[in-house]
Amino acid sequence: MTGRLVAAVDLGASSGRVMVGRVAPRELELTEVHRFPNEPVRLPDGLHWDILRLYHEVLTGLRAAARAADGLVSIAVDSWGVDHGFLDEAGILLGDPYHYRDERTGPAVDAVHRVIAPQELYARNGLQVLPFNTLYQLAAARSTSIFELARTMLMIPDLLGYWLSGVRVAEVTNASTTGLLDVHRRTWDTDLIARLEFPPSFFASTGAPGDVIGPLREDVRAETGASAETLLTLVGSHDTASAVVGIPATDASFAYIACGTWGLVGVELDHAILTEESRAANFTNEGGVDDRIRYLRNVMGLWLLQESLRTWDLEGTPEQLPALLIAAGELPSGGPMIDPGDPSFLPPGDMPARIEAACRRLDQPVPSTRAGLVRCIIDSLAAAFSSAVRDAARLSGRPVDVVHLVGGGARNSLLCQLTADACEVPVIAGPVEATALGNVLIQARARGLISGDLETLRALVRATQDIRRYEPRPSLARRGA
Repeated sequence: MTGRLVAAVDLGASSGRVMVGRVAPRELELTEVHRFPNEPVRLPDGLHWDILRLYHEVLTGLRAAARAADGLVSIAVDSWGVDHGFLDEAGILLGDPYHYRDERTGPAVDAVHRVIAPQELYARNGLQVLPFNTLYQLAAARSTSIFELARTMLMIPDLLGYWLSGVRVAEVTNASTTGLLDVHRRTWDTDLIARLEFPPSFFASTGAPGDVIGPLREDVRAETGASAETLLTLVGSHDTASAVVGIPATDASFAYIACGTWGLVGVELDHAILTEESRAANFTNEGGVDDRIRYLRNVMGLWLLQESLRTWDLEGTPEQLPALLIAAGELPSGGPMIDPGDPSFLPPGDMPARIEAACRRLDQPVPSTRAGLVRCIIDSLAAAFSSAVRDAARLSGRPVDVVHLVGGGARNSLLCQLTADACEVPVIAGPVEATALGNVLIQARARGLISGDLETLRALVRATQDIRRYEPRPSLARRGA
């Protein structure tokens, strides 16, 4: 590949990839140069991310990117939110970061709410209450030796960026998932941090998508083959923030579903919605690119399906997902449905057994086949997505004429069709790599390869990427929508 190119490091909760992007006013090309699994590690003290392995894979991918691309001018990192690493006074990592599915944070939620009531907390940070939000993780860590030794906390993409560049910065879209960022000013809420007795030094200066951080460390350049011209750039480092940039929307009347391990369902707004009705509906106001608000609800997503497949694989009876989806699609509508947000589904484990137990609790028929269980998952996700879309439209006052479903879920035709049926509006599926596309677009704009607002960037996505349209079948719309 030739020309002025950028590299996106895109880390998902189950896999990561490094992509090289070529971007010009009428050109948007993405090439995958390295893909790798992201598997947590269970230690005696809990579930952790294997962050050193991830960093090794990032360097391997950047080396491939430098070989594949003449003129690599920029690198940026995005990942999931809420999780973080602690650094000591010398900038050395203090242990592998905890995984958000670790169960240690339950008591910390009540401890935080004894200091600040949920209603006041929502007015300050705009976030739905999720037990793994960073402020609850920090409260759970307070009594540990690592907390005592820590001097800085960096979110996962910020930590990797620090290792790549030597610069400590907190990118705002990911910082917005901590619960400690002022939802109005998009700066750290120093009063809240003080009330919760977290050290102010934990929180690095904030930066925004499009900020150019600077050159890579000399040892990183030597290991990857990148040149002194290759600079680290901030993008929407929360993967959903980048994914929303990569949505091929034509106007503002759209909802989105960023569907991977999680399903992030919502609308894009210019301002936060902090009403009591919004809080009761468990909607979150997270930071987006160009000061937009991602008004959304977290739905459990394809984790239910991924963990079911993993369970069957561990049992020695693996299944091929394409065949299961075909068989599930041939089953009649009206089968059992569950609540994907049931807390019992959050930790790793025997997901099929948990789903069967949930069906019994809800007096639903228990699926008798694996295809039936998969259909239960897909039907339940489609209904949950539809409910979130309708609530987002109602609470925001924003009409929804179309739903854009991006990410890995866009490959799942059954999910896309049943979501269209449940939402009763068309679903535009794709691009699958919306997050990486959004990542490279913001890099390219920051480095002067293209210009324009988000709508201009989305028009480029629309003109260059493969998408598929699913029309709703009203007679087949599922209950629970």
